[in-house]
Amino acid sequence: MRVAAIDQGTTSTRVLVADTDGRLEIASSVTHQQFHPHPGWVEHDPEELLTNIRRCLDAAGKVDAIGIDNQGESCLAWDAETGAALSPVIVWQDNRTADAVGRLKDKGAASLTLSRAGLPLDAYFSASKLSWIVANIPAAKDALAAGRLRLGTTDAFFLDRLAGTFATDVTTASRTSLMDLETGKWDTDLCDLFGVPISALPEIRPTVANFGRINDVPVTASVVDQQAALFGHGCREPGDAKITFGTGAFALAVTGKEIAHAPEKGLLPTVAWSINGTMTYAIDGGVYDAGSAVEWARRIGLIADIEKDLEWFDAEPAIDRDVVFVPALSGLACPHWDRTAASLFLGMSAATTQADMQQALLEGIALSAADVIAAMHAHVPIGGSIAIDGGLARSRYFAQFLADMIGREVIVADFDERTAFGTAKLAALGAGISLPNAKSTAQSFHPRVADSSATRRRFHDAVARCKGWRDLGE
Repeated sequence: MRVAAIDQGTTSTRVLVADTDGRLEIASSVTHQQFHPHPGWVEHDPEELLTNIRRCLDAAGKVDAIGIDNQGESCLAWDAETGAALSPVIVWQDNRTADAVGRLKDKGAASLTLSRAGLPLDAYFSASKLSWIVANIPAAKDALAAGRLRLGTTDAFFLDRLAGTFATDVTTASRTSLMDLETGKWDTDLCDLFGVPISALPEIRPTVANFGRINDVPVTASVVDQQAALFGHGCREPGDAKITFGTGAFALAVTGKEIAHAPEKGLLPTVAWSINGTMTYAIDGGVYDAGSAVEWARRIGLIADIEKDLEWFDAEPAIDRDVVFVPALSGLACPHWDRTAASLFLGMSAATTQADMQQALLEGIALSAADVIAAMHAHVPIGGSIAIDGGLARSRYFAQFLADMIGREVIVADFDERTAFGTAKLAALGAGISLPNAKSTAQSFHPRVADSSATRRRFHDAVARCKGWRDLGE
């Protein structure tokens, strides 16, 4: 039997086909456009995303079940009667609502979002984006007045248009700032706080559930991409953790039945998955810019060939030679939550080379991820090894430096489609299908330094210098 897993990410849509004999194949992968109409704004075309999902499903061929994972916080509005999108997809990286969020903070609203949703007030999450749509897009206002407005994250839009089911799953809803983390239901006080009409939101269902049918094939799972990767890495027990290095870098650790509130550390409790009536929680820490920082460096000519230029460096770490990079192109996420921070290179001299800056780029991303893991471990004991995946995991230098900074074994499997594989495993559960674990070999990187604290303090000094930069001119 065959399962198709649609991995709808920030830069591309791909489909993994997995079967009960253990075969795994990426049948199609399609990139989509990124739109930046104003500084700090990031948008996608909803119809382009839908077209790419259809193309991927066509490429998958005959399957017995479908699962879909989504970008998490990216969201939009559409018409309940026609299905037509009324707004672009406002992407999770988008920062247009930072001022509105700041005003809510000034009113003391942060305590409500932390206590109910478990999330800080930040433009990263969907609630302020959905509020902006209702307040600023005339077509959305008209649809609301006519009782035809639908608001939601991208998964709800895809499921509505493709399967005729207006629903989201509990992992995705937990990333909106509109759901009560304990009950798994939309919270009226949170919706009122942000000005999001609760009547326009989709039904919240478990991760493994009936999400309708596409071309008469059941959709049996829907999930946030990072939670899918956690499941795909085989993380099941409290303390099991992974880091996915995609556009951003996202670390998740399973906390089981415990909702791990740790706002003082910048960590986010979230739903890992809901299966067979049991809610499993996780703790989440993110870095806004990982792969996006590498892509920026490639775009400006700092990197020519990502695989060749970033695979290994023989020199001692750039930061130990006083050259440091802070990846804050979109601001700082965990544990700082400072959207006014800005990226910087620091410590360059006339002797600094292009290779030094490439090396510092990788180190800055790894050090940012190390800060997240340190914050997590202080709250939820993390195991002695961490699995990583994503583009940056293919750099031996990056994986080794990360191991040195976190003081743990870093495991990199040759099969790195863990997000799509996790989605496939979840969809298989919903269809009563048993998929074997992915056959792959793993490369291990063990820490080579006894104490990374001095290096990390050096990085923290640089981070402190980049904070608040975008506020200085006001």
